[in-house]
Amino acid sequence: MHITARVDCAVRALVELAAAAPSLVKAEALSSAQSMAPKFLEAILADLRRGGLVHGRRGPEGGYRLTRPAEEITIADVIRTVEGPLASVRGERPEDVRYDGAAASLQQVWIAVRVNLRAVLEGVTIADVAAGALPAFVDDLTADPGAWRRR
Repeated sequence: MHITARVDCAVRALVELAAAAPSLVKAEALSSAQSMAPKFLEAILADLRRGGLVHGRRGPEGGYRLTRPAEEITIADVIRTVEGPLASVRGERPEDVRYDGAAASLQQVWIAVRVNLRAVLEGVTIADVAAGALPAFVDDLTADPGAWRRR
């Protein structure tokens, strides 16, 4: 899985908003707190606003805040909002691809990949990250030394 800069930035911005909740946070403060390019962040905040994850208010007393509790926003929600489906094959959803001959079972592999992505990304919330208290299954997965080895 390729985690884009847009996804990384979006998650980090939402984590900052969760840490500051229920206060409004200015884009400049988010940008500074996470060392993100302001224009890039503004574009991502616009996506998050259109996707219903943040509310923005203009003016001197304005800023951004989460539209619902951080406990209800998963990492998967963020990815889907800024990038689309969690897993795709040549731009199609895994259930929509078909293979012939010896490759016929490959579709099941792509479906299994998506299931595993969902298991992690739908199981971790913005609140978990903001609190530094990830679910036990994340600790279990990352406790394996093989998880840290590059391949």
